[in-house]
Amino acid sequence: MNKKFDLLIIGGGAAGFFTAINTAVKNPGFKIAIIEKNREVLQKVKVSGGGRCNVTHSCFEVKKLLENYPRGNFFLQEPFQNFNPRHTISWFRERGVKIKTEQDGRMFPDTDSSQTIIDCFIAEVKRLKIEVITQKRVEKFSQQNDLWRLDMQDNESLFARNLAITSGSDKRIWDSLAELNLDIVPPVPSLFTFNIPQHPVTALPGISFPHMAVQLQDSTLQSEGPGLITHWGLSGPAILKLSAKAAIELNQRDYKFKIKVNWLGKISKDKVMEELRAMINSFPKKNVNAHPPFELTQRFWKFICDQAEIKEFQKFAETGKKHIAVLAGLLTEMEFEVNGKSTFKEEFVTAGGIDLEQVDNKSFASKKHTGLYFAGEVLNIDAVTGGFNFQAAWTGGWHIAQSVV
Repeated sequence: MNKKFDLLIIGGGAAGFFTAINTAVKNPGFKIAIIEKNREVLQKVKVSGGGRCNVTHSCFEVKKLLENYPRGNFFLQEPFQNFNPRHTISWFRERGVKIKTEQDGRMFPDTDSSQTIIDCFIAEVKRLKIEVITQKRVEKFSQQNDLWRLDMQDNESLFARNLAITSGSDKRIWDSLAELNLDIVPPVPSLFTFNIPQHPVTALPGISFPHMAVQLQDSTLQSEGPGLITHWGLSGPAILKLSAKAAIELNQRDYKFKIKVNWLGKISKDKVMEELRAMINSFPKKNVNAHPPFELTQRFWKFICDQAEIKEFQKFAETGKKHIAVLAGLLTEMEFEVNGKSTFKEEFVTAGGIDLEQVDNKSFASKKHTGLYFAGEVLNIDAVTGGFNFQAAWTGGWHIAQSVV
């Protein structure tokens, strides 16, 4: 093994591979190695998007793109001018990977398989002769004169002129960064679903809603998007967006908080009452619980009727103002007490990381130490679900590649 490198990268994930490949393309002849402590590389890429890899999002206007980053949006403003989803799509297309757009804006390889992205990266590192070192843990690292020294678990040391940290929230690596007097914002979970134990709604797992709005009680934070009832509570993009926006606050509340849900998205309580009154006039002799409004499923509408104490054979003509108000309230203002969280599928994103005040956003380099760079989740940058976290990783890796000399 060559002991001295032009660039060493700690972390064999999305940001690490993207940094290595782009650096090798810009600097032919560079000696580059990626170090991954686990046996397999690119594991988050493999499981992301349900195994399809949500590469990026078709949000091509930088101003709107930044709105999806609860932490890091100001820092990313200039970097996204240089490398954004359009550049990501072109980058993969140039390497034979076609990217498709789904109705909600999420973008995936047209094969619907994350293995396509993994194969692309592996082929590139082989073509560019980038070394990939697996099952090797970095115990600590330090700067000695103009070189970075990495002490490995087997008492071996590696040296490099440049060092990129792309290892996410690895505690051992963060301890070494702290020894370099770098400030780190403590990590907290960012993308997670809401547990609502023993609530009757959990008897309806699998029912989804195309447009759902969620409001965090005692806060101005809210979100909208598709929603899903699970056997433990609530999930889906609307929930995940709110979990990202409120990550710090919900951690401080120990994940015990109240939310208000509008199952119909932006449709108001008054509009629902108007629709129900129209149904009374149109179907006076029909059973209420047999005729769901707003394209709700029969199963969910029956649940709402049960919650409103609508009798099984109650006719619309027998339904007065009180019941109409209760039904409308349940559809647009249902309250839940959340007690706990669950990781979203196999993905895990954290808020927290290197304080962005210490990082130059033109190069993603440390302001305190020469030749030290950061990309990916190790930075205090995180986003809502939909491909935005990967986009931040690609953007960071690309900027490092332009800066390493």
